Amino acid sequence: MGRCDKLLTHARNNPRGLRFSELCGLAECFGWVHARTRGSHRIYKLREHTMSFQDANGYAKPYQVRQLLEAIDSLRQEGE
Repeated sequence: MGRCDKLLTHARNNPRGLRFSELCGLAECFGWVHARTRGSHRIYKLREHTMSFQDANGYAKPYQVRQLLEAIDSLRQEGE
């Protein structure tokens, strides 16, 4: 099991316990590119998709983790 698979499993099992750096790494594993930082928001882009993440004392916000997981699942379905 590779790093990306471990991050994906961890995010699915415990969205509240995912560190902010792990969320950014997970996005990058699936092709998102860090486009810019605006204030406390890190903006990632993948084609027409845009994701915005915020660091909450070192952890990712759970709703942002869920949004990324939904986007990953949606992109996987488009690819099939």
